[in-house]
Amino acid sequence: MTERILLSSPHMGGNEQKYINNAFEQNWIAPLGENVTEFEKAVRDYVNVDHSLALGSGTFAIHLALIECGVSEGDIVFCSSLTFCATSNPILYLNATPVFIDSDNDTWNMSPYALRKAFEKYDEIGKLPKAVIAVNLYGQSAKMDELIALCEKFNVKLIEDAAESLGSEYKGRKSGSFGDYGIFSFNGNKIITTSGGGMLVSNKKENVEHALFLSTQARDQALHYQHSELGYNYRLSNISAGIGRGQMEVLEDRVNRRREIFDIYHEELGGIEGFDFQPNLEGFKSNRWLTALTIKEEKVGFSATDLINHLQENNIEARPVWKPMHLQPLYEKYDYIPENNDNAKSLFENGLCLPSGSNMTNKELKKVIDVIKNFQCSK
Repeated sequence: MTERILLSSPHMGGNEQKYINNAFEQNWIAPLGENVTEFEKAVRDYVNVDHSLALGSGTFAIHLALIECGVSEGDIVFCSSLTFCATSNPILYLNATPVFIDSDNDTWNMSPYALRKAFEKYDEIGKLPKAVIAVNLYGQSAKMDELIALCEKFNVKLIEDAAESLGSEYKGRKSGSFGDYGIFSFNGNKIITTSGGGMLVSNKKENVEHALFLSTQARDQALHYQHSELGYNYRLSNISAGIGRGQMEVLEDRVNRRREIFDIYHEELGGIEGFDFQPNLEGFKSNRWLTALTIKEEKVGFSATDLINHLQENNIEARPVWKPMHLQPLYEKYDYIPENNDNAKSLFENGLCLPSGSNMTNKELKKVIDVIKNFQCSK
């Protein structure tokens, strides 16, 4: 059995251990210290936003962003359906109500057309949402100009879930800088990692300061421990932030390598009729966190699931596209606004993600491509 080719594994740059050691030498192990401060600065400078808050996960960041948008029990939040549950679960943490929005086929992200339908529907019944959460799927930005225009028209806050898209760009601006709040994840499989972690970014100074207050158990200014608001233990540790500092130093290399991997896949497999890679429109620059495509079974003689299983038999990890939230048992009772057809469902049923890690060797990449080509030729 050859060594397994993973979907997306951590890829260290070399200086992470130095920053971790500094934390030990200074005895700053808790969720504050030089690494936290410098990691926050590195991210906000890179994204070009004014304020940043390092947290234990991207989920924590979405939860705090929703609070800062004023979301509470009974409120409505519009949310991309084609995403991981970490995007939508914080809506339920607050006992709010999610309404799921379909994808467009141009980007696989929130459809501006479906979002307009949702706004018009809920405006008519006098129940506009408190916030919209738009996801940048697999590193690809949503159509931010159109989404922002709709949110501004209806005076609703926009949260940009850029968990998968650090390093991506839309019309020359960095992903994560468009919404009222931006969210990043540094989970172990992301383009850079802190093993587990996330960050909230925004130009709203007072709100980020309040989110910081909430993330440290909402302790009032008093000699004793006093609490007037419900707080959370959400801050990132100085150890994990040390990993993040080292990772930020190699972010551009990681983006370039993943984009190179996508280009090789596209060059070698894009000519197969029935293989359609996640698009990249003019003005969009995806970090290609994962190379994703759909397969038309009627064209190639096998389904995405068939190919995933075949890759697994060859010790290669591949996964389906996220199962949309409106199809999940947890969320099936909530409203869903499709475009015209259910694009999100179709992308799930026909999509898959190929191994895309920046530490993937060209030999491993060739093996994946050869296995796919041989499978295709056998059909």
